[in-house]
Amino acid sequence: MTHIENPALDRPSVHPGVRLYLITSLVLLVVLMMAGVLMRAIQAGWLALDAPHFYQLMTLHGAGMVGIAGLAGAALVWHFLSQHVELDARFMWANLALFVAGVLTVVGSILIGGYGGGWTFLWPLPAKSMGLWSAHAAAAFVVGLLLIGVGFLLFNLDMGLAITRRCGSVLKGLGVDQLISGRIDPSHPTTVVAASMVVIVNTLGILSGAVVLVVTLVNLYVPEFEISALLAKNLIYFFGHVFINATIYMAVTAVYELLPLYTGRPWKVSRPFLAAWAAATLFVMAVYPHHLLLDSVMPSGLIVLGQVLSYLSGIPVLLVTGWGALTLVHRCGMRWKAPAAWLFLAMLGWSLGVVPAVVDGTLRVNQVMHNTLWVPGHFHLYLVGGVVPMVLGFAAHMFARPQGRASSLTLPVVYGLGTLGLGVSFLAAGWASVPRRWAEHAPAWQGFDAWGVLAGGLVVLAVLAWVVGLQRQRQTA
Repeated sequence: MTHIENPALDRPSVHPGVRLYLITSLVLLVVLMMAGVLMRAIQAGWLALDAPHFYQLMTLHGAGMVGIAGLAGAALVWHFLSQHVELDARFMWANLALFVAGVLTVVGSILIGGYGGGWTFLWPLPAKSMGLWSAHAAAAFVVGLLLIGVGFLLFNLDMGLAITRRCGSVLKGLGVDQLISGRIDPSHPTTVVAASMVVIVNTLGILSGAVVLVVTLVNLYVPEFEISALLAKNLIYFFGHVFINATIYMAVTAVYELLPLYTGRPWKVSRPFLAAWAAATLFVMAVYPHHLLLDSVMPSGLIVLGQVLSYLSGIPVLLVTGWGALTLVHRCGMRWKAPAAWLFLAMLGWSLGVVPAVVDGTLRVNQVMHNTLWVPGHFHLYLVGGVVPMVLGFAAHMFARPQGRASSLTLPVVYGLGTLGLGVSFLAAGWASVPRRWAEHAPAWQGFDAWGVLAGGLVVLAVLAWVVGLQRQRQTA
């Protein structure tokens, strides 16, 4: 079968805001990846760092990676959604400005104020520092997160308004009306469906996180102003679970929009596709109690819900997306250019990352595995193996010369092997009951850490080589 090159591959147009989003994301991504490798080297005993500074580094790495994943995903969804609806670029710029202001505030709270309470800001930890940081440092961390949250909230509201102007409502953008009526429109944009889901879940998630952040901020200066610790934890994990999942649901628009260009086959909306996204909208908001299975005071109904939905939450969208990607690629005669390879690698990483999450969502397993390095294994596979390759594939498509996109597939392969090694190093350590969030590791655990340093270093080197190669292509274009 002869594949005819799609002329749409030749000269993609990129909004300056999207370009700046990506540059910011990629620079910070490399820095934070290096910080992650540094943490593993410290735990391996290769480098020395006292516990308070280690937890500051852990807080910086965790909060930074969550934020960068969100910013990169926002760049992708804005780019593709703007081709279907009329977005207001002022909200994109406002989000970036608030993000930078928030990041600087968070970094200041950690590097200057010494805050090291972790990115989850669990109540009442910010106010119970045992003298390691001041109330002002904790307040700066909280204010920084609030600034970032407000920016993303404005970004999501603009997407929601634009979708409503085109489709009549966000639910119609999600395709709910088509499912009810039974009349499916195959030309309904896949990106509009994904963006509609993100608008719904992320708006509610950000608002729930804002409630806890505001209460925490007030409590730092008015200790009598309190909230139930259990309620706070539920709100925090609802926000955290929704936001980090929304990153891949924003980034997956690159798969929907770019793979058809490389395969020469359209990605049509179908009933299973719309049903999967509708189900995922509900599941991603209801499954968060699987983070709280060890909290014996949680209502039993929520515990059961968290366990059951752990088996279902990530499957619908992953299934239709993975199957759709396979059907596009199968016998299409496509020449495997680097962007398509990165996007296909992302599907593999996403699929692998879901498996340990489902395992951990089983109550019996969760009781012994949740507070181990098994959990970082899951979300490193999910983010490093899923979200990041989507971003790299998108950037390679947008910024490389068309003829340059046929470059060697060595880097995606090296990156994939490094990511797999990194994820397995965490999972194997979790299987051996190595605890997470510990600054010092016993000698018996340090082999896993050394393994993680080598694999993580391979990932960083692959990304750096990708950046250098892309820059060379741009200079010779």
